Amino acid sequence: MSNNMETDVVVVGSGAAGLAAAITVAEEGAKVIVCEKQPSVGGTSNFFNGTFAVESAMQKVGYVAYTRDQAFRNHMEYNHWRANGPLVRALINKSADTIEWLKERGVAFTGVTINMPDAPRTYHLVQGGGEAAVKALVTRAKEKAVSLKLSSPVKSILKKNKLPAGVVAEIGGEDVEVTCRAVIIASGGYANNNEWIKKYAHLDLGVNVFPLGNTGKMGDGIRMAWEMGAGAEGMGVLHMVRVAPFGQEFPFMNVVEAVAIQPILWVDPHGRRFCDEGIAFYDTSTGNVNARFEKGYTWCIFDDGLKDYYTEKGLDRGIAQIYLPGAKLKNLNTELEYMLSLNSPELIWADSPQALATKMEVDPMVLTATTEEYNGFCEKGRDNLFGKDPIYLRPLKGPRYYAARARTCFLGTLGGIRANEKTEVVDRYDVPIPGLYVGGNDMGGLHAESYSMRDTSGIASAFALNSGRIAGENAVSYLKR
Repeated sequence: MSNNMETDVVVVGSGAAGLAAAITVAEEGAKVIVCEKQPSVGGTSNFFNGTFAVESAMQKVGYVAYTRDQAFRNHMEYNHWRANGPLVRALINKSADTIEWLKERGVAFTGVTINMPDAPRTYHLVQGGGEAAVKALVTRAKEKAVSLKLSSPVKSILKKNKLPAGVVAEIGGEDVEVTCRAVIIASGGYANNNEWIKKYAHLDLGVNVFPLGNTGKMGDGIRMAWEMGAGAEGMGVLHMVRVAPFGQEFPFMNVVEAVAIQPILWVDPHGRRFCDEGIAFYDTSTGNVNARFEKGYTWCIFDDGLKDYYTEKGLDRGIAQIYLPGAKLKNLNTELEYMLSLNSPELIWADSPQALATKMEVDPMVLTATTEEYNGFCEKGRDNLFGKDPIYLRPLKGPRYYAARARTCFLGTLGGIRANEKTEVVDRYDVPIPGLYVGGNDMGGLHAESYSMRDTSGIASAFALNSGRIAGENAVSYLKR
């Protein structure tokens, strides 16, 4: 090894958690180096639209009365109290301050909203989305002399007396020892590690589950923490979603997807209904129910009547902030015909349920029976099978019928390293490893088995930002000992 370096703190990863941590450290006057595996900064943090906070100034102006106590209780109840209570509380308590912290560092917000019916308004929309937030944080980091090393994966953590003493990172094509007193791990999880996804989530990447927006996330930070004696928590927990139609040939968040994710008729790989499609408003629920099927997909069925409904009357649920509820899909016919012309098996059509079933490779008798039963429920205004809200019971009468394959996907992994409310990495018995911290998706303890979205919408990006700040603050305190 040559060209060894020295600093106070090394941050592994340049997503929201890593950047927040690095800025926090640098603003306290300590030296910090950020090592990013990829050739660009931000990772999946470039893709979020907003972030969670409660009791923020923006909420007070909008008369949002949701409190920290309510958010904490709802989050813990959703997770059956299997989440790390002190850690959750620390995150929620800091969330409002983090909105102001971001504003002071160049991140602009456009309002507070929600993307589910009757849910608390906790989602603080970022002007320009995650990409703009990352850009603002990078600008601030450079102003505070944070050293950003791109295409520089960290390979191992150096030990001295069982404590972190630095890292070995590949910088400029060479292995370099970077000595330091504290290490903050924020490498974003293990979404691209097929072996770990199979071992812990019991799914096969690219076969029956697909990571969205993740690149090169192999769990490097988690592995290194475990090598330092860290405990494990939350392995196998994925941020599940259901996406239709799926494939690189389709534009991202297109109008056909906007129709497919509505509470229309959904069927399993055998052509049978499997849920109350009213869960369409809750991505975690749709991803979870889809993951029950070993083939990794289900189907969304609609017809010309529903196509006309969403063109003329508007959507029931929105898709991100691109198409809001009530949006009329004026270009749906054109986009649908174009996407059908691609002849993808992910999106098909036919003149009858029987013919559609053949293209779907399901038993025509099964899909026909399913459609007839569903239409009967629609005519009666009562779903005797799953109790779907009658307002969403709309029959399928043709003349053309469409099916979009809905793949089981996930936006990231949600655990790995056990930590306390100070984001200190701890062993299996909750004893801290001094000088070692973790933030974002490398850390377990926020979610039990599912992404918690309804009562704390935007919690993923908020977890990254707030845990990064907390890690930075405590790393600085550690340096002063």
